[in-house]
Parts: sequence; C-alpha cells; structure tokens
Amino acid sequence: MSASIIYLGLDVHKDSITIAVLPADAPTPTQVDRLPHDSRKLRSYLARLAGHGALRCCYEASGAGYVLHRQLTQWGYPCAVVAPSLIPQRPGHQRKHDRYDARQLARLYRAGELTVIRIPTAAEEAVRDLVRCRAAFQRDLLRSRQRVLKFLRRRGLPYTRGKSHWTQAHRRWLAALLAQPASAGLGAEDAMVLGEQLALVGYLEQRRVELDRQIQALALTPTLQATVGRLSCFRGLDTHAAVVLATELGDWQRFTTAGQLMAYVGLVPREDSSGPRERRGSITKAGNAYCRHVLVQAAWAYRHPPAVGAALRARQAGQPAAVVLHSGKAQQRLHRLYRRVAARRGAAVAVVAVARELVGFLWAVEQAPSGGPQLAAA
Repeated sequence: MSASIIYLGLDVHKDSITIAVLPADAPTPTQVDRLPHDSRKLRSYLARLAGHGALRCCYEASGAGYVLHRQLTQWGYPCAVVAPSLIPQRPGHQRKHDRYDARQLARLYRAGELTVIRIPTAAEEAVRDLVRCRAAFQRDLLRSRQRVLKFLRRRGLPYTRGKSHWTQAHRRWLAALLAQPASAGLGAEDAMVLGEQLALVGYLEQRRVELDRQIQALALTPTLQATVGRLSCFRGLDTHAAVVLATELGDWQRFTTAGQLMAYVGLVPREDSSGPRERRGSITKAGNAYCRHVLVQAAWAYRHPPAVGAALRARQAGQPAAVVLHSGKAQQRLHRLYRRVAARRGAAVAVVAVARELVGFLWAVEQAPSGGPQLAAA
C-alpha cells in the first residue's frame, strides 16, 4: 500500500510553485518541476501524477496563506501545511534554493519529521484577520502619535504642563498650537505638518473605535461567546483580549497539556543543557506573537493584591461558578508568584513568569469548559 503513495513537497511563491515528487519506495525525489502559480495548470499537473499513486502534499506556512491548502483539499488531494520554524535543518548546509527546499519538504514529510499546523476554517480566518486589523491600527496609531511628539520636540516645543501625553489637557494644548502656530514659533509649513499628523492620529483613533465596536459584537456571536465569557473571567483579560485568544488559538482541545500551550505561545525558556549542567535562558518567543502580547499585558494586573473590581465582576456575572472560583485561585497564586520572582529577578522577568502560569489556568478552564469536576479539582 505504501508503494502507491507519492509525497509532494511544494515550495510556494507568488508567481511559481516548485514541486518535488517522491514515491514512497524511491530513495530520492524522481523529479522536480517548476510550475506557474496557476490553479488550472496545477490541477492538470496533479491529475497526471495521481494516475501513478495517491498524492500527499505539503508546503510551508507563509504569506501564501491557506488558499492553496483549501484548493488541494477540494480537489481530493490531502495537504499538510507545516511550521517553517520547526523544519529540521542539516548542520553546515549553506545553500538554499527552491529545488532544494521542495526536495527537503518531500523527504522530511515522508519521514514524518515535519510539524503540521492547524488550518483555520475560512470563517475563523476572517474573524481572526479582523482582530489582527485592530492590532495593526493600534501599532499605526502609536507610531503616528510618536511622530507628533518628536516633531514638536525638534521644534523646541515639548509638552511640560503634565506628565502624560494624549490626555484631555495635552490635546487642548495641541489644539491651541494648531490654532495659533505663529505664537509658538511655527511657520506655515510646520503648521501644515502638525495639522496633517494630528489629522492622521484622529483618523486612526476613529477607526480603532469602530473596530472595537465590531470586535465587541463578535464576542457575542455563538461561536465565540462561551469561550470569551470564560476567558474574560480572569483579571487582566477584558473582552478584547479574550477575543484575541479565542480567535488565535481556535481549538484549545488540541493542546493535551498546559506545557504544550505555553510552548505554542513562546513563553517557555530556551534551554542549553548538557550532562549534569542545566542552563535556561530567555523565552523562545516562538509561535503566536498576538497571544503572547495579550498574555504579558494581562500579567501586569497580577502585581496588585487579589481583588475583584466592578469591571471584572461584571464580566464574571452569569459565568460558571467553578470558572469564577478558578479565576480567584489564579489571582492568589499569580500575585504570590509575581512578588517572589520580582524580588529576585525584577518586574520584567516576573511578569513573563506570571504570563506563563496564567496560560496554565486558562488551559484548565478550556479543557473543562462547563466547569465540571475536572476544573474544580485543578
């Protein structure tokens, strides 16, 4: 049966696809072909190969997305999308080109040495992209605000009337500068630059508000409501943060241990151990950066003593009692952890340690979403 299987390694680019063909009983790929990135030509090519055996395709996750995977699956050809950062590399190998990459993919796929990623559905991907769009706008907004501050600093106009920027008082000061630029020593060109930069800040703030409204609506949809409700029971995770985790992680059941989820979001330490020596370094920062950012930001809330404020109490209303109890346990444990690590290693290291432990509490909740005996015993 295995002799009839043909493994295909696809090196995918915007304009071309390089395909290595490796029959199950062949020591090396029997052919490597380069095709235009065209659905009609690709389907015809695969149909010819399928006459010689059952095809098993794989390609690296990249900017090409999952369109190719969905096409191949629709045509009846099983396809795996693999994590590029986890592809084994030959020590000392210095050459990299499309043909080599395709051959390596086919060989490693047949050997079972590739890590296959979970493919989101088209609906899940659309929701996730909307949430990521908000994150992109937030980054653009922060950069735009920095441009305003740096421009004014170069003109000798730092804000000195308060400690914080972008407060109501700071915005009134900016409006006064824009209304009477000459009195502040700004020429016509400088006034135009400041006006355009502030207009961009205002536009991005408006779009962020609209995206926040859309995300709040998403949190109430049947596919996300239960998960978002449970996750937002935890201190530091508001509705928006819970939506990020829910959309980025998808099926939590695929993580059989909390450690797997911690590694997936890149919150486990690097290790360089040999013999009796154990050496651990900074976190790997592998995997999903969106989740990692949300978790680290949430972890700062646990530097404060355990408490349930009005906002957290409102989010916990109507949620399973076991989930709320678990959230309380998390506050107790994570605050103690923060104080212990911060005293020895500093706040930055402590927050990362808290974020890693927080993942364990969230994992336990999603493994027993109904708040049953398994969660109560956690």
